[in-house]
Amino acid sequence: MTDKRIIRVFPRKTHASPDDDLAYFGPPGLYAEADEVHVSVTFTYDIPKAEELAKDWERVAPVKMSGPALGDPGGEFTPGMYLKQGYVITSRGCPNNCWFCDVPKREGGIRELKIHEGRNLLDSNLLACSDVHISEVFSMLARQTGRVELTGGLEAARLKEWHVGRLWQFRPAQIFFAYDTPDDLEPLRAAGKMLRYADFTRQHLRCYVLIGWPGDTIREAENRLVEAWTAGFMPCAMLYKDKRGTTRTAWKKFQREWVRPAITRRKMRAWSMPCVR
Repeated sequence: MTDKRIIRVFPRKTHASPDDDLAYFGPPGLYAEADEVHVSVTFTYDIPKAEELAKDWERVAPVKMSGPALGDPGGEFTPGMYLKQGYVITSRGCPNNCWFCDVPKREGGIRELKIHEGRNLLDSNLLACSDVHISEVFSMLARQTGRVELTGGLEAARLKEWHVGRLWQFRPAQIFFAYDTPDDLEPLRAAGKMLRYADFTRQHLRCYVLIGWPGDTIREAENRLVEAWTAGFMPCAMLYKDKRGTTRTAWKKFQREWVRPAITRRKMRAWSMPCVR
């Protein structure tokens, strides 16, 4: 970290948020002391709350406000600073230019970072990195004890047989892929075949499926979720939000039915879908 006493303030608490004594999620307490206060904003719809918190914390120490929501391209990753210990980022950026994603605009193309120890990998597109970097990241993950996860999302079109072989060696508890656009489907099916051949099942394989963008329908979204299932993955519905964070009630209800594996399994059994390992 640093010798300075830095309080980090977040407008929203998530599973990945730091949980140390210098992480705050609201106004300062009576005895809060710091050399600096960093207000970190991940989502654009949290900017108004973050601005209020920044004003509240000005009486404690000089305040800096930054984060992905404000276009921060990100530098070297510091474990435990803005993410909970155990979460790790080893690269930033993405060479793709998906219409719904701000990562390439904010962070540019792939930048490989120093590899720190961690059990939950959050890279935006690890498989776009060099083979040497990917191999070193897999070696780092293989050294970890406890539950290892790759929740940043791997790009199925970039998956190679040697990746699968290395993943098999340390058996992550969860590996996330993504099905965001129609051209993701065939690579997802091919990735599913490779991974199932290596004895991975839906217990390990998850797939983010983007839903609810302008023009999307619940019927079409449901079809994509089922397609992810039949490709061998447990689908996880990711609800599109605009910069204000607005969504429709019907979409929120639909997402809840497709974000929990236990509910998804019951739905698929009820529909008598053929079993795919």
